[in-house]
Amino acid sequence: MGLNPFETVTEEAALSPEVSDEVKTSTCYMCACRCGIKVHLKSGKIRYIEGNPDHPVNKGVLCAKGSAGIMHQYSPAKLTKPLLRVGERGSGEFKEIEWDEALSLATDWLGELRNRDPGKLAFFTGRDQSQSLTGWWATQFGTHNFAAHGGFCSVNMAAGGLYTLGGAFWEFGEPDFERTKYLVMLGVADDHDSNPIKLGLGNLKTRPGTKFVSVNPVRTGYSAIADEWVGIRPGTDGLFLFAIIHELLRAEKIDFPYLARYSNAPWLVIREDGAPDDGLFLRDENGAPLLWDLADSSAKAATGGDASPAFAGEREVMGRKVVPSFQYLAERYLDAQYSPEAVAETTGVPADVTRRIAAELAEVAFEQELVIEQPWTDAWGRKHDKMVGRPVSFHAMRGISAHSNGFHTCRAIHILQALLGSVDVPGGWRYKAPFPKPVPPGIKPAWPKAEAATPLSGPPLGFPRGPEDLIVDQYGEPLRIDKAYSWEHPLALHGLMHMVLHNAATQDPYGIDVLFMFMANMAWNSSMNIPKTLGYFTAKRDDGEYVIPKIIYSDAFWSETVPYCDLILPDTTYLERWDCISMLDRPISSAHGAGDSIRQPVVPLDRDVRPFQTVLLDLGARLGLPGMVNNDGSPKYPGGYSDYIVNHERSPGIGPLSGWRGENGEKSGVGAVNPDQLERYIENGCFWSEELPHSAQYFKFANREYLDYAKSMGWLGHADPIAFHLYNEDLQRFRLAARGHGEIQPPPAHRERIETYFDPLPIWYQPFLEADEGGEEFPVHALSQRPMHMYHSWGSQNAWLRQITSANKLHLHRNLAAKHELADDDWVWIENGRGRVKAQVKLVTGVNENVVWTWNAIGKRKGAWGLDKDSPEFTRGFLLNHIITEMLLPKKGDKAYSNSDPVTGQAAWYDLRVRLRKCSPAEAGETEPMFEPVAKRFSGQDGPLEFGDDLKGDDTGGKSPLRDFIGQRSANHSWVEGIRDGRGNRVREDT
Repeated sequence: MGLNPFETVTEEAALSPEVSDEVKTSTCYMCACRCGIKVHLKSGKIRYIEGNPDHPVNKGVLCAKGSAGIMHQYSPAKLTKPLLRVGERGSGEFKEIEWDEALSLATDWLGELRNRDPGKLAFFTGRDQSQSLTGWWATQFGTHNFAAHGGFCSVNMAAGGLYTLGGAFWEFGEPDFERTKYLVMLGVADDHDSNPIKLGLGNLKTRPGTKFVSVNPVRTGYSAIADEWVGIRPGTDGLFLFAIIHELLRAEKIDFPYLARYSNAPWLVIREDGAPDDGLFLRDENGAPLLWDLADSSAKAATGGDASPAFAGEREVMGRKVVPSFQYLAERYLDAQYSPEAVAETTGVPADVTRRIAAELAEVAFEQELVIEQPWTDAWGRKHDKMVGRPVSFHAMRGISAHSNGFHTCRAIHILQALLGSVDVPGGWRYKAPFPKPVPPGIKPAWPKAEAATPLSGPPLGFPRGPEDLIVDQYGEPLRIDKAYSWEHPLALHGLMHMVLHNAATQDPYGIDVLFMFMANMAWNSSMNIPKTLGYFTAKRDDGEYVIPKIIYSDAFWSETVPYCDLILPDTTYLERWDCISMLDRPISSAHGAGDSIRQPVVPLDRDVRPFQTVLLDLGARLGLPGMVNNDGSPKYPGGYSDYIVNHERSPGIGPLSGWRGENGEKSGVGAVNPDQLERYIENGCFWSEELPHSAQYFKFANREYLDYAKSMGWLGHADPIAFHLYNEDLQRFRLAARGHGEIQPPPAHRERIETYFDPLPIWYQPFLEADEGGEEFPVHALSQRPMHMYHSWGSQNAWLRQITSANKLHLHRNLAAKHELADDDWVWIENGRGRVKAQVKLVTGVNENVVWTWNAIGKRKGAWGLDKDSPEFTRGFLLNHIITEMLLPKKGDKAYSNSDPVTGQAAWYDLRVRLRKCSPAEAGETEPMFEPVAKRFSGQDGPLEFGDDLKGDDTGGKSPLRDFIGQRSANHSWVEGIRDGRGNRVREDT
């Protein structure tokens, strides 16, 4: 071998042995990505898991989490039987009971409640992927107190997009990775949509002339391979975006023709201070918004699509003073306070960097436009001979949304995309079916019914358009236990799961009788304030009874939450049950077309547990809930969840699955029930997908072919074009109520809050917790994020993944460490006004100098998860959750609010500020706080958890030559002789 370290020795390698005697396809559930998998079985046991190369989500790619699903299945923490508490909450003292007793108890508790006051049930689910079922169950039960985990995850991202473009990032849309030339990613955790993003970035970075910019305080994962990393200060992304918009407006680098056709930028807004309709759109007698047509100097309906509209200028129309909404936008963001220089100190981003990025965006969007020679017809019947795109795209996620100013920041990203003309165009950001939806979607949150034992009139969650849609009483007080859809958080589309325990224990706004939860570790890493949350679980009245009388919980594992509940209904793993990733819920669609998928049981159950969804349907039948029983009272879905998946219809012809509908499976989207539907899915690899014609893949918001198709599939109620709402009139309606207009107005205590934060254009304000507790005393931002190789606590208990990370450290910049005289592996106190956490440190450079961060959910409470008592997760793992708060300190005489976005109720995980103090030698060695161990139901591992020794395959005897693979050619060719230049593994000629 020569000096070239990449030179390959010619040799032969043995082919893979025959390792399985059966292969089953399914859908992974080791994170929320929902990749297709092939599970190899030998003698009925899982041998290994690989990606399904035919699957539209991951195309065969599978990450460490997905591959480690084997050890998820063989976890020593799996629950084995229903449990009934016999000791105090938190003691972990249970007795095993049979399913008949467990379901009878649950039916008695829930049935009494439904016949008396269904709203006294709070039903909240965690990271499940069956919310169309759980929400429907809550509706039929009659409780309005339902939500899933989105309120403490990324509701700002969903709401910001749906109230602007009718779609949003991640599950609702994606960058056009195949064509984009300039990608800006903001606040994206490493695990979100991980494999499609990896595939997309791989495509992007192997094409010449592209650029990937990552805006994130922490340079991990995707940020580590970015062409440019912008280490912004947490919570200031909105200002950074405003500065970019400022520069684009100054340079007039705005796609005005695009805005004229597809947005409300030219719509006329009434500009009359003090008027009851100030800030609302001027409309004609038919309710259509108006614009000013420069061609004939007259007002016209803005829905015609063929005007030459004005974007500025005050006029009098129909006796009212009006201006185009774009004028409001221009006046705001052209203000000097949003110049790159003005925001630089707050954001930590130098003005020249912001200005250059704005110029680069403009250059790519307007000087490198992308043209596809594809005819299409717009919603007004006009024929176009080609599709013109602006090849700049954006992607954002929880790092943006998990701030108390996140809603407006999310809106700002989408407005920037619209100004550049890059929404659903070639090279831009694209919708995934069934989006786009009208802005906002038409479903309203359902009110509680006055009559007991009566279903709600609609789903508990929806999209308010004004004060009349809030769920409040005649005094303006909340009617939901989490205070969603109240004056405190009017657009809480996903509820506030992080506030349920606090509100129920403090009986604010009232008490509940039963708390029913699924797959949410609320006693540990899903809590914003662990010490107080444990107190909420165990709070008692003066008579010694618990304030929350009954808690039912379903989970697959012995987590930190299980010991604090009364009745445990043990769930299966994802490899043991049927599941449905539905178009009614969170499908696997791409920008190219629709898709949904299933999970099938790949191994039989070996313990006395049942799938939660089947249990929920069983409970519904026992309770006699409408839609879950036949006319004679017998269960409508006796076969459980798989029976429901095939036979349930939400409306005629529309069910959980879209593929192979109709009696013979010949229809898609809408069609009669097909009894063989699941078999057809299995034959196809457990998924269905239907690619759109090329003529319908772009401009979906105004593409006649797509809009007609979406209506025929049941995704849209009408085929009208969908306009972008840069200026949001719905927000203005709330502001007008705060100003004393309209029949429904907020109580005086909330008026200033509504007036301030319901601005129809995005604003920026300092995050609440930071404003209250920041400053010199607690000068450092503290963040936590999920590692790419784990997904919450159920991933961090996995024996294989624990070999990658079994203890987390506090990562901080070397310059910050020097100020505190800290070296690698020193112990440090992380302190604020609520308490302190002790951890070891790791010095890095890829982080904002005033930010510390760690991995979430690694630290665990002793006794949980079936781990050995000396596991590093217990002794060296830690959580920042101990010192986060779910409540803000009220100002003197003011109302106390949750630590959430004032618009949506999004939990503000990333507003934490701390100070650091080096531990003394006597304090080092073990993390704090250290709670008393929960009762250990499982003995844990006795030595290493080994796997597969009995499943070794037989040698096939085949041989194959090794193939040459050289990564990072561009970096290596300059110093290694014989390496040809290129990008990734492709040589220059191939690119």
